[in-house]
Amino acid sequence: MNSLNLSDWAIRHRALVTYFMLLVVIAGIWSYLRLGQSEDPDFTVKTMVVQAAWPGATVGDTLEQITDRIESKLQETPSLDYLKSYTTPGQATVFVYLKDSTPPAEVPDIWYQVRKKVGDIRNTLPQGVVGPGFNDEFGDTFGIVYGFTADGFTHRELRDRVVEVRKQLLQLSDVSKIDILGAQDERVYVEFSTEKLAGLGLDRSALIAALQAQNAVTPAGVVQTGDEKMLVRISGAFESEQDILAVNFVADGRTIRLADIGRVTRGPADPAQPIFRVNGQDGIGIAIAMRTGGDIRALGRNVAQAMREIAATLPVGIEPTLVADQPATVEHAVDEFLKALWEAIAIVLVVSLVSLGARAGAVVAVSIPLVLAVVFASMLALDIGFQRISLGALIIALGLLVDDAMITIEAMVTRLERGDDKTQAAAFAYSSTAYPRLTGTLVTIAGFVPIGFAASAAGEYTFTIFAVVAIALIASWIGAALFAPLLGVWMLKKPETAHSGEPGRFMRAFRRFLAGAMRARWVTIGVTLALFVAALYGTRLVPQQFFPSSDRPELLVDIQLRENASIDATQDASARLDTLLEGDEDVARWSTYVGQGAVRFYLPLNVQLPNDFFAQAVVVTKGLDERERVKARLESALANDFPGVVGRVYPLELGPPVGWPLQYRVSGPEPEQVRAIAFQVAEVVANDPRARNVNYNWIEPARTVRVRVDQDKARQLGLSSQALAEAVNAAMSGITATQLRSGIYLVDVLVRASSEQRMSPATIRTLQVPLPNGQNVPLSQIASIDYGLEHPIVWRRDRKPTVTVQADVAPGTQAATAAQALAPRIDALAEHLPPGYRIAVGGSVEESTKAQVSVALAVPLMLVLTFTVLMIQLQSFNSLLLVLSVAPLGLIGVVAALLLSGKPLGFVAILGVLALTGMIIRNSVILIDQIEKEKAQGLNPWDAVIEATAKRFRPILLTASAAILGMIPIAPTVFWGPMAYAIMGGLAVATVLTLVFLPALYVAWFRIQPEASASAAAAA
Repeated sequence: MNSLNLSDWAIRHRALVTYFMLLVVIAGIWSYLRLGQSEDPDFTVKTMVVQAAWPGATVGDTLEQITDRIESKLQETPSLDYLKSYTTPGQATVFVYLKDSTPPAEVPDIWYQVRKKVGDIRNTLPQGVVGPGFNDEFGDTFGIVYGFTADGFTHRELRDRVVEVRKQLLQLSDVSKIDILGAQDERVYVEFSTEKLAGLGLDRSALIAALQAQNAVTPAGVVQTGDEKMLVRISGAFESEQDILAVNFVADGRTIRLADIGRVTRGPADPAQPIFRVNGQDGIGIAIAMRTGGDIRALGRNVAQAMREIAATLPVGIEPTLVADQPATVEHAVDEFLKALWEAIAIVLVVSLVSLGARAGAVVAVSIPLVLAVVFASMLALDIGFQRISLGALIIALGLLVDDAMITIEAMVTRLERGDDKTQAAAFAYSSTAYPRLTGTLVTIAGFVPIGFAASAAGEYTFTIFAVVAIALIASWIGAALFAPLLGVWMLKKPETAHSGEPGRFMRAFRRFLAGAMRARWVTIGVTLALFVAALYGTRLVPQQFFPSSDRPELLVDIQLRENASIDATQDASARLDTLLEGDEDVARWSTYVGQGAVRFYLPLNVQLPNDFFAQAVVVTKGLDERERVKARLESALANDFPGVVGRVYPLELGPPVGWPLQYRVSGPEPEQVRAIAFQVAEVVANDPRARNVNYNWIEPARTVRVRVDQDKARQLGLSSQALAEAVNAAMSGITATQLRSGIYLVDVLVRASSEQRMSPATIRTLQVPLPNGQNVPLSQIASIDYGLEHPIVWRRDRKPTVTVQADVAPGTQAATAAQALAPRIDALAEHLPPGYRIAVGGSVEESTKAQVSVALAVPLMLVLTFTVLMIQLQSFNSLLLVLSVAPLGLIGVVAALLLSGKPLGFVAILGVLALTGMIIRNSVILIDQIEKEKAQGLNPWDAVIEATAKRFRPILLTASAAILGMIPIAPTVFWGPMAYAIMGGLAVATVLTLVFLPALYVAWFRIQPEASASAAAAA
């Protein structure tokens, strides 16, 4: 070959190539030690939260005046996928979801556009609206969470200590932010009896005005002299509850001390703000987030050291507890995967040594670390650390990267056996295999293109499979061209006598079998096609899956009460859950979040925003077996002992967050009609044995107390609806009169009725309303009191009321299987819906479909690249079709392996099937190329097929064996198991088909008949 022979060049420049080899090894070791470690790869959470408050507004007013206006403007957002919102009385929360195809680099600018667009309509919102506020850090992960509990200290004292701890931890490197969990704002409560005030003829507004006037911050002027200026300060600002009790105010000419008519107390917010509990005890938590690109294990060590020092300074009674420890989880996960990686390396080395012999196997063994060194250095340069995806990709790549070295060394050994010297053998190995190997390498990389270019959250999550495998394969080809030949010259030994070239007993048997298959070509082709058709049918029997559950020991326990439940009721339910967990020997620790979901301690977590009716517990069990036992016990308890509670117990998810696995969204213009349709959908779902725990994200209206004012009477008395609302609010919820300045905090002073009156709706009827003339009138004389119904929360999607019917699936059932079984009945129901109403499938089925569509959109690019590379190498349409004919037949082995192992065909397994096509085509290209070379050397076509197949038998079998056996360490894992089995089964069957079916198809395609020749005779 007249083109540059890299192997020959490497041998002639041994010193330079040796230098580069040493440089690669040093760079690889240095990179390996510096690579960051994390549990999962980073992916962009393309969700933003916009919130606004309008105190006192009804759900309907909030929906129409705030939620709808914000949503209408946000529909102009670039790359918008959909809007989702929930509205409660006086509170609007809008989620902005971007399309999965949105490039991560563009997301920050889009969030800036969201802020601008909402800012443009701020002046159109009603008076009194607070906000809107924005949260575009929704995807921040707080991998380390500590809980602090106190015995003998007030909540404020504990909070002061926790704030100080936060201040110290923020000084650590790699810490980006720290949130405080469960801290209750302090309040000073001025409580009075409405009846007593009325009896004294007092107006609560006078009391509030007196408090505001005395505690106001007002400049008192400056005294200027010739030498200096002195600020004038007026005393009287509140410093304690006693100062408030001492306030005097004048009513009806009488001076009254506040202590004579009311009670002043100091305590946490009432009703409570979101609560954090540690092992059943009220506490305060700190959640620590790592900066982008940081090393979570290094951060864990630094935080642990700092916490040991801090704990030594805390007073007796305040105890820190490690609640979430992502560094330990990452350390365990990475160590397990590194162990699997070294096991895979050992397996490949054994295969090499056993199949090629000690010296040839040693060459391949030395080539592996060289290629891995290049991979590690490239990963460091591309900021790809060790995590679940990249480590799995390394193991997948390991079985592929030895192919080039094996083929090169096997070719060298063959030429040495035939009498060539080492340099000639190395040059021949390059000239005869380099370009087919390059074609195979590029085709294999093309098989991973759908992974690398899938524009979805799942594609972003799995991108490093493509990156690592592509790097490894390119490095493998370069190593086989430059390093392996030089290592072969050093380590291989030329046989003392030339090899006779006669095939052994096994190869003679294989030649006879091959010749028989070629003679019975139509039988061979027919049997193969029958198996392929059976495999296509068998795909219906393989369960479908998006991503599997995590193999971490945590369990999440969701508790959802009716939508109008108070946070006190939610706390009572969570306290009963704490009782169940106390003393459970299978539970290591747990934390409970009342009034909100858990902080995002794990990147794929489906985070729940604050709602009084919701609580979530994170239960850390002692192992996977223990996790399943605890799960069963909790599910039984929630079903039997928690009436009126929608409870769910489930492990952490892998991949993009989904939530309830089975979801159906019912949307339309009228909430009541949507609600009626949702009941029908729920009935269909509940009647299927595959679904269980059917519930809704919102459905039931709740009671409201309606005060119907006789406006004529009210105006005659000089009262307005605003004055009446303020009077009722002051008694029931309280009005903030002023703020007490306490250290770094501002403590609201809340004026309200006594507790026994606040808790009773009957108080409203007897409430004394102050008149402008100083007298009081019972509310019942100017208004009637009754009860009404109102939705406490309204969910919308794309500005339409939407009820989501959601359910879990029975053990052993995949969500896709359940959805497929329900599809006919759901479709039948959807056909008879009124215009404007629709039912859409959500949950894992929807996310899986989106992910698969993103992969499918990249398949044409994969095919174009594959066809182009193959045509450059083969330059024949006939050869191209022959090579491609074997690729889909790997499905036979894929389906068989998945059915026998019981593994589902998940998103990762689908990626493996696509990548498998490249691996199969690689072997087919090398075989077809060898057939053409044998024909070019003068053999007749029949003999050329047999001879080429015999020559490529050992290299193809060895490389396939290395790839298959290299998958064994990850086959038992939850995440990689389905892909490993798919590749192992598919590659095993495809290898046999490449060596048997492809030759039979070749002779059938070109109508080649057996000829009387030495080879044919030997084969016969």
